[in-house]
Amino acid sequence: MPMTSAFRLSARDLGLLVMLTLAWGLNWPVMKVGVTGFPPMTFRLLCLVGAVPLVGALARARGISLRVPREDLAEMLMIVVTNMVLWIVLTTYGVLLLSSGRAAILAYTMPIWAALLGIVLYREHPSRRLWLGVAAAALGVLLLLVDELTTMAGRPLGTLLMLSAALVWGYGTHRMRRRRTRVHVLAITFWSLASALVVGAAIAWVFERDAWEALPGLPVWGAVLFNATVIFGVAQPIWFRLATILPPVASGLSIMLIPVLGLFSGIVLLGEQAAWTDWAALAAVLVAMGSVLLPARRPGR
Repeated sequence: MPMTSAFRLSARDLGLLVMLTLAWGLNWPVMKVGVTGFPPMTFRLLCLVGAVPLVGALARARGISLRVPREDLAEMLMIVVTNMVLWIVLTTYGVLLLSSGRAAILAYTMPIWAALLGIVLYREHPSRRLWLGVAAAALGVLLLLVDELTTMAGRPLGTLLMLSAALVWGYGTHRMRRRRTRVHVLAITFWSLASALVVGAAIAWVFERDAWEALPGLPVWGAVLFNATVIFGVAQPIWFRLATILPPVASGLSIMLIPVLGLFSGIVLLGEQAAWTDWAALAAVLVAMGSVLLPARRPGR
């Protein structure tokens, strides 16, 4: 299956992409505050408790049915598990073990995994322009990892969790793009969050309930509120829309600025220092995004 080199987004979708980039990029240091203030899965659980009714209310206000036809249940289960449930579990504990910026970098190796999965599982053949984007994204990730290899060598579990999350997300993006169900993206978001809430509640109850004692301060509650409303209530439906209208590799490359924003927001909020590799990685990521979002030059007559 050939893949075209560039994809045109409407002005509205480009605006949504900017919103998604800002929200997800800033959330990595915010999430770090949350998982260190609360037991990690308890933090996610509180976010989901706020997000599920919010998304349900949004769907109802827009007249969108949350009903899933019986014949679509198996497909919905796969979409929910790969796009949300496993992602939340793996990244929650991954960001606890790593710095927020480096966790973001590893998570956004997703376009590379999506490209490889597309070739192996779906017989896709990305164009040379898309391969350029994947190569630039890989270069950006490697540059950002240069200063952290020593640190990560002592935290192999955190690295493994984030890479696993990226792999699962890449596969889930393929499933989202190829879905046959006509269930609205808000309904998919609702059931994804509801399923993650059930799984998160079980994990938190089994492993973290002994730590449910002292209440954290306002910054941690702010992290809960930000995730419940902005991340799950706004950004997640935006992502499902982009994952629907763009092929998996393209949608992954289109958000490659997020780990860079996550890195630099961590520098601003946590006082980390930016090295030359950070700036070089920014350039590589911009090339990766341009390979997807900039219109292809039309051949002359």
